[in-house]
Amino acid sequence: MLNRELSHLSEMSRSGNQVSEYISTTFLDKQNEVEIPSPTLRERDRDKPMCHISGVKKLTHSSSLSINTTMPRFGVKTEQEDALARELDDLNKWGLNIFRLAEFSNNRPLSCIMFAIFQERDLLKTFQIPVDTFVTYVMTLEDHYHANVAYHNSLHAADVTQSTHVLLSTPALDAVFTDLEILAALFAAAIHDVDHPGVSNQFLINTNSELALMYNDESVLENHHLAVGFKLLHEDNCDIFQNLSKRQRQSLRKLVIDMVLATDMSKHMSLLADLKTMVETKKVTSSGVLLLDHYTDRIQVLRNMVHCADLSNPTKPLVVYREWTERIMEEFFRQGDKERERGMEISPCVTNTLLLWRRVRWASSTTLCTLCGRRGGTWCTLMPRTSWTLWRTTGTGTRAPSPRAPSPHPQSPSAQTRGSTPASTSSSSSSPWMTTRREDRRRKKRRRRRRGKPPPITWCWTAVRERRKTRKKRRKERMW
Repeated sequence: MLNRELSHLSEMSRSGNQVSEYISTTFLDKQNEVEIPSPTLRERDRDKPMCHISGVKKLTHSSSLSINTTMPRFGVKTEQEDALARELDDLNKWGLNIFRLAEFSNNRPLSCIMFAIFQERDLLKTFQIPVDTFVTYVMTLEDHYHANVAYHNSLHAADVTQSTHVLLSTPALDAVFTDLEILAALFAAAIHDVDHPGVSNQFLINTNSELALMYNDESVLENHHLAVGFKLLHEDNCDIFQNLSKRQRQSLRKLVIDMVLATDMSKHMSLLADLKTMVETKKVTSSGVLLLDHYTDRIQVLRNMVHCADLSNPTKPLVVYREWTERIMEEFFRQGDKERERGMEISPCVTNTLLLWRRVRWASSTTLCTLCGRRGGTWCTLMPRTSWTLWRTTGTGTRAPSPRAPSPHPQSPSAQTRGSTPASTSSSSSSPWMTTRREDRRRKKRRRRRRGKPPPITWCWTAVRERRKTRKKRRKERMW
């Protein structure tokens, strides 16, 4: 009928013809006499936006607690409650051994740490969070961390959460943050690496993965962690924020997004530069408490706090730090194996075992200096007491573990160094980089001996002086 009217209009005048053509081309372009077959279900789904979050899965077992079930003392069922209680005595201290805690908590470190911290800070009462809902959510969250990933697993999430808890307790930040901001910081630390696949953002971008396409190559993993963490709140009996007002939920979501996106290492230098600028213009009360009146100042400190906790491994006791170093290297090497299988260019961090080992130790030491070192570390310039705590906790240097290299190409230079480890001997020093320097000196000495070269002149003169003293002593003894 409309076509008939338009044809009649076009026959009336020239202007009518123009109006008819405009309507036909603009609104009736897809309407023609040829019948178009209806698209199949797969074709229709292809046109829909990609709204499915791949990381969220339906668990085969129920993590929720029934009403009649008695709540465990530490939120997790374990047969070693006394040993777990002894480990949790260090909950408010820097350097808690998260590996021992995982052993005593039936491999539920994140659930145990979150339950203990929320009880310690009385956040369950403050925000009216039902205990069974809280335990269900944290267990579901922990189940979405991959146990087969060497570093970015629930152990790392628990360690970062506990480190954030200790940093929030710093005297310089006393009564600075609201309860909602503290809740947001702890929640952000807990979800900041959920569903991590064990590869870097660049690997996902280079392989054109679904996540990289979904988030437009911008902070791919960080955006995914946020999506999974918030999506899990919609699961059965998992909404721990159900009693928050709408405004509180919006504020908390904004805070958490800001903090988790700040854990992207590509933003490290800009974060550090902004923090240095803030440190130079900081305002402190007479009691040493920071003055953070504006939201921008508070969120800047919170961003850097979670980022600092995420990189805090070098400041932990050396036994713990060495375990973390082994794990991150293992994850790097696995990524290198995947890149080799796909015929991709291998990332620089996994081409040579010996070179990587030196880089990891140097990078860890540099991070320690930058974030909390004695030589004007930015974070500890902001909070001086933290510097002493972190340095006192750092252990003594001992022999380094042997790293594993990815299977190298037969013709690649790394094939010759397969299984080679830096020679080092047992020593004791106050910091990791001093251990490295001492090992390098000893390595050079051994190399000289093998080649038959004399030791440096300084050592020769030392030996000469010692011999002269001995001769003088003997002469005096003979005279008497």
